Amino acid sequence: MATSFFPPSTSFNNYRVNQGCVNLHSGYWQKGIRCFSVCLQKQKWNWKFYIMTNRNVSVHFVLKTFAATGSLEADVACNNQDSSDVSAPNNFLRSEKMADCSSNPFDGMSDFERQLQELFNKIRTMILKGDKSDAIDLLQANYEAVKEQMNTGSKGIEEAAILDIIALGYTLIGDLKFVRSLLSTMNGVVDIQKDDEPLLGSILMHMGSMYSTLGDFEKSMLAYRRVILISESKYGRDSTFLIKPLLGMAKSLGSIGRATKALDIYERVINIIESSRGAKSEDLVVPLFGLGNLLMRERKATDAEGPFTRILKIYTKLYGEKDGRVGLAMCSLARVKFAKGNTDEAIDLYKNALQIIKDSSYMDLDDGVMENMRIELAELLHVVGRWKEGQELLEECLLITEKFKGKDHPSLATHYQNLATSYSRLKNFAMAEHLLRASMDVISKAEGPDHPSITFPMLHLAVTLYHLKRDEEAEQLALEALHIREKAFGKDSLPVGEALDCLVSIQGRRGKHSAELLELLRRVLKIQEKEFGYESKEVMVTLKKVVFYLNKLGRKDEKFPLQRRLSTLRKKYKHIVQY
Repeated sequence: MATSFFPPSTSFNNYRVNQGCVNLHSGYWQKGIRCFSVCLQKQKWNWKFYIMTNRNVSVHFVLKTFAATGSLEADVACNNQDSSDVSAPNNFLRSEKMADCSSNPFDGMSDFERQLQELFNKIRTMILKGDKSDAIDLLQANYEAVKEQMNTGSKGIEEAAILDIIALGYTLIGDLKFVRSLLSTMNGVVDIQKDDEPLLGSILMHMGSMYSTLGDFEKSMLAYRRVILISESKYGRDSTFLIKPLLGMAKSLGSIGRATKALDIYERVINIIESSRGAKSEDLVVPLFGLGNLLMRERKATDAEGPFTRILKIYTKLYGEKDGRVGLAMCSLARVKFAKGNTDEAIDLYKNALQIIKDSSYMDLDDGVMENMRIELAELLHVVGRWKEGQELLEECLLITEKFKGKDHPSLATHYQNLATSYSRLKNFAMAEHLLRASMDVISKAEGPDHPSITFPMLHLAVTLYHLKRDEEAEQLALEALHIREKAFGKDSLPVGEALDCLVSIQGRRGKHSAELLELLRRVLKIQEKEFGYESKEVMVTLKKVVFYLNKLGRKDEKFPLQRRLSTLRKKYKHIVQY
């Protein structure tokens, strides 16, 4: 019967956004991609495109933190780029002034500092060349040496500095478990050092950054706070030496939801730079970018427009209207315009930005940042119903990847999925099926048929076959995706909840017994309550399904309490929509 099932739900989009607001969300169960989702309040559809991301941690090592007065690299490069920022600052801010102002990075260093810098450079070069095992051997040899020294009772700043280099190296490699252990050891050493030790500020900055990479923002803030206190005591509250630790502190505060305090710190940094270098200094770009991104995350698009507009003006003044940096600044502003509901203006900004970057040869056509911009623009074009233009951009992404990376490259899977999403939205499910099967083939060859990443096109294909009335095939795919996710992430994980939700819809139409479907929905509800909270929209949608099946089974005693809860949630979200 038409009332006995629910269509596959999108209630698991925990990157849900307000009308016209763009959000980038990195699903923790998906390797190497970022999901770009746009939802309009009045639309029934909520679809998603995927954006490729580089999950490598970028680390910039400057031993003499307090020696580089002109440096506003701001510790951003030390952080894992899997952040919730709309655009990665490390790619966005390509300014000469962001690096050490010294023409020779070794100028003024002691022999010990020079040896440390050379060690890190060697480790980083090995990793970049793919000599990971050699880099690990070198790191381990140094770790054994410093551990031996510490066992004899030597726990000075030199040991802390060597451990710092080792921890940075393992951060680049991606062995974050060992990094956590190293940081614990380092804490025991730096805690007993006096504040006037020459390398202490640099070590603490790196520790703050690495803790941030680990997601341990409380410990990150402790490291930054000590640097701030040292700098304030030595240089005063308005010194430019405070800029880097203040920016690190602001980023950590923003990451744990203390937005008001973080915004105050960004404003303080901006005031310091304006007082020392002027209101048009390029050094303002870093804090303005952080401020704008945080305001966007706080749903304050109107307030965010000011910082991003200033960035655009600064770059235009310094480099001219046709410079690639201007194009990147326009993209950030485009996201703000879209969040405010000015979709046409956002699209025009995106188009102009892409053209500027292409004409200026600021980055290669296959550069990840430029690819993401094309995907974001394609998404906006779909939102306003300009399907053909959007599909052309997605096809361009596919062709560029094939040209520069080959026809079997794993990243093609993402582009196949994006195109399939576009065709599904136009109800061309036959073409969507073809593209999704191509995506699964690419992933299967690259990662194997049981890799968790294959479940994304697999579930999408199950929904596509559902729309094509091929329910038996759809059910088999949904079950396969469920089993892969249960094995990979655990039976109570969010990815499993998404697969269960899809399976219920398919099996409902196939005539599965209501009691069995109800049990599956109870699992979904439990997962959603844990992940999204008891009063979330996702929970409200699933409660509606649970109540439906309880009513169908005649279990009134169980139905009425849930029905009251559902009614309360409906009133809550109706109130939010109205006001």
